[in-house]
Amino acid sequence: MSGRSFALVQCAAGIGSLCLMDVVVKHLAATTPVAVITLGRYVTGTLLALVVWQLQGRPAITRAMLPLHLVRGGLIASMAFAFYWSLKTLPLAEAITLSFIAPLLVPPFASLLLKERMQPRLLAAGALGFVGVLVTVQGAPRFDGDRLLALGAVLYAAVAYAGSAVLLRARAASDGATIVTLMGALVPMIILSPVAIGAAPVDAVTIGWLIAMGAIGNIGMQLLSRAYAQIEAQVLAVMEFTALGWAALFGWIFFAEPVRAQIWAGALVILIACLWAGRQPRPVTA
Repeated sequence: MSGRSFALVQCAAGIGSLCLMDVVVKHLAATTPVAVITLGRYVTGTLLALVVWQLQGRPAITRAMLPLHLVRGGLIASMAFAFYWSLKTLPLAEAITLSFIAPLLVPPFASLLLKERMQPRLLAAGALGFVGVLVTVQGAPRFDGDRLLALGAVLYAAVAYAGSAVLLRARAASDGATIVTLMGALVPMIILSPVAIGAAPVDAVTIGWLIAMGAIGNIGMQLLSRAYAQIEAQVLAVMEFTALGWAALFGWIFFAEPVRAQIWAGALVILIACLWAGRQPRPVTA
C-alpha cells in the first residue's frame, strides 16, 4: 500500500472513530446535560493527550503555534456543543448527512487561508458527493418545530468543522499529530471549563463513558492529524462523506435506527466521489 493510500485509510478510520464517539454522546445525552458531556469529552481527551505527549518526549509547544490553535480550539468547542445538542433530536445518520456541507466548504476555505489551488476535479468530486447526500435525504422526515433548531445546530457545526479542518491542515505538518491532538483537546477544555461551575456531579458510570469518549476521540484525531499531514485538505475533505456509512452502521447497531434504502444508494455515490478525489494525479510529462 502506497503512502497516499495508507493516509486515505487513516482518514477513513479516523472519521469512523469520531462517529463511534458520537454514539457515546448520543447515549449519554439521554441522561446528562450536553454542556457537561462536551466538557467531559475534552477533559478526558486532554488527560489522554498529555500522556501521549509525555511518551513522545514532550515535543515543544512554541508561542508561534498558539494563535491558530486558539482559533481552532474555539471552533472545535462551539462545533462540538452544537453537534452534540443536535444528536438529542436527530438520528445519527441523519445528523451526519446534514453535516456534509462541510467538505464543500473546505476547498474555498483552504484556498483563502492556505493558498491551496482550487482543483476542479476535487470541486466536482465534492459536488458529486453532495449529490449522494441529496439521495440519502429522500424519504426523510420533514424539518420543522424542534427539528428546525437541530438543523440549524448541525449547519453551524458543519461550518465550524470546515474551518477547523483547514486550520488542522495548516498546523499538522509542522507541529505533528501529538501537539495538534493535545491542543485540539486542551483549548476547548479551557473554553468550556465555566460549565463545571454549579454543575451536578456525575456518577462513576458516566465518568467511565466520558473516559471512553475521550479515548475514542483522541484515536480519531491522531489518525486524522497524520492523514492531513500528508495529503491536501481538499482531497481529505471529500473523504468526510464516508461518515455516512459509519453513522448508518452504528445507528443501526446501537440504537436500532432504520437505515433507508436511499442511504445506501447515496453511500454508493459518495464512495465513487471519494475514490475520484483520492486518485493520484497523473504526472505531467515534458
